[in-house]
Amino acid sequence: MLSILELDIVKNGFEWLSAQQILSVKELSSVVSAHALWKRPDPYITPLILKKEGPSWNSSVRDTARACSALAAEGIVFMASQKWLLAEEKGNSWNEDVYDSTYALGALADMGIREREGCRWLYENYGPDWEHVGTTSLIITALKKQDTLAGCGEFREFIRERAEWVLSKKERDGGWKHISTSNLAIQALILAGFKPEVEDSVRWLLENVRESGAWGNKEDEINATALALATLGLYNSI
Repeated sequence: MLSILELDIVKNGFEWLSAQQILSVKELSSVVSAHALWKRPDPYITPLILKKEGPSWNSSVRDTARACSALAAEGIVFMASQKWLLAEEKGNSWNEDVYDSTYALGALADMGIREREGCRWLYENYGPDWEHVGTTSLIITALKKQDTLAGCGEFREFIRERAEWVLSKKERDGGWKHISTSNLAIQALILAGFKPEVEDSVRWLLENVRESGAWGNKEDEINATALALATLGLYNSI
């Protein structure tokens, strides 16, 4: 659990976000997810929904998946969007793209849909090209969400091995070079059951908040801030 002083950092982060103009689907989705994890009143749900065009957001697998995951966290599921995501799966993947596929599988799990063949595609195609901390963390998150939904633990060993690899890449200060990559890693590791191993990473994240109350590598960034708040919310809730 976070201390009172650390909760003040969270409060300041949300206050900074409230003063920003948040327009993109990616940023709106991240901000909605952060609010959901902290169970805060969320004025960004309606703007995100209004970005929907037909069953999708921008006719984009990634944007639609991000939006669906965020809204599902608030208890909102659009069946047409769910069907659109499923219809976009071809040959057990989404565009033969690891990022589209991880986001789609995570969103489907968040909406209560098991998609084993997509998980198998990630597992069977994992190799050096995907062996990066951020990419591997997204894969861990997607497979863990799907495994938890199925209750079968089919990918348990793979998730554990990849999680240990991500941990091996952690720098001495507790982070993984970039704020956004670090957030993806911490979230994946918490979901995979490695919460004690990322306590130093959470401290690193809290110590790297900018004077404004936001997070970012070289400047204040909406997405990095929302990701950090979501990470802290996930850490505080498990």
